[in-house]
Amino acid sequence: MAKINDNYLKLKAGYLFPEIGRRVREFTAANPDAKVIRLGIGDVTRPLAPAVLKAFHQAVDDLATTDQFAGYGPEQGYDWLINAIIEKSYKPLGVSLKTEEMFISDGSKCDCANILDIFALDNVVAIGDPVYPVYNDTNVMIGRTGEADEKGYYQNIVYMPCNEANNFIPALPTGKVDIIYLCFPNNPTGTVASKAELKKWVDYALANDAVIFFDAAYEAFITNPEIPHSIYEIEGAKKCAIEFRSFSKTAGFTGVRCGLVVVPEEVMGTTATGERYSFNKLWLRRTTTKFNGASYPVQRAAAAVYSDEGWAQTKEIIDYYMENARIIREGLAAAGVTCYGGVDAPYIWLKTPGGMSSWDFFDKLLKECNVVGTPGSGFGPSGEGFFRLSAFGHRENVIEAVERIKKNLK
Repeated sequence: MAKINDNYLKLKAGYLFPEIGRRVREFTAANPDAKVIRLGIGDVTRPLAPAVLKAFHQAVDDLATTDQFAGYGPEQGYDWLINAIIEKSYKPLGVSLKTEEMFISDGSKCDCANILDIFALDNVVAIGDPVYPVYNDTNVMIGRTGEADEKGYYQNIVYMPCNEANNFIPALPTGKVDIIYLCFPNNPTGTVASKAELKKWVDYALANDAVIFFDAAYEAFITNPEIPHSIYEIEGAKKCAIEFRSFSKTAGFTGVRCGLVVVPEEVMGTTATGERYSFNKLWLRRTTTKFNGASYPVQRAAAAVYSDEGWAQTKEIIDYYMENARIIREGLAAAGVTCYGGVDAPYIWLKTPGGMSSWDFFDKLLKECNVVGTPGSGFGPSGEGFFRLSAFGHRENVIEAVERIKKNLK
């Protein structure tokens, strides 16, 4: 009989968002007349920008003609998209990248998991707590960890608590680690890291021959000009960091699917015999073996995001969501709720009132306010006592949800 991958059995519960979905389905089945407002999962609600949609349609039409038809494209992405991103998104930051250092994908969630293919299992991994669950769970699935303890911490992973005391910025590990996950603007806390703070991490990585996995999926939502959008704005980062970006939240591609990974040629690892080898070469080999590339229409649509017209329209959508974030943050703060984030990120990280547990607060909001959020404990033990609300909603729903919560908390 075929054997299963037993590492999957180490996962203690269903993935966070399916569990939320299960509870919501049970509630709506029992209360069919309830108007449930979902501010939990970070799924967008605004339509694609007109310029992006136009490019998408044109690319589909191209597939109907002999001259413009596109079959297999380059697995790592079309140069015209990669170069548009480099010119419009990285060069203004003072960051110079080669075309060969960027890889277009079908979404950064996949990338954050698939990148583990090119790293040995005996690497020591450091992960923030709370954290985007994909970082933790994929390391469990591939067999890097032992079992979880009673708190939910897995053996062989170094957890870095992020809490009010350290402003949700993790402290450097006290020992040596090989891989470090950083996410800024952060999911779930909505907090950001300054250049000085990121410089500490780059210096640590360089000193310890470590590699930083930098998740910049929400960089487009930064409003403070002093906050870096890319890890490569930090001197030395191109020698030690791999960056992930996503079109999902930036351009509303959650259902379209497109992302990117930057793997600079200078980022090195060692072979079993101690020789240094470029992770860029390994990722290229992995990509060309296991992936056939994002579709031609999707990449044309993604390129249109960086046109002058497309970016102006995309920025309007981003501003819409950030106004939602302001409404949530200021509305709940006025009701006496302690809130973090929501300034340079589309997430508001609030402290549950009265010391209530995260899941108890979830049930309270669902049953009494008909509002869905995300329990902080679902992101890790240090998330207990906190709760995440998303700004990716319709304006009228956001306003109504805030009013319901304020009324309920009186």
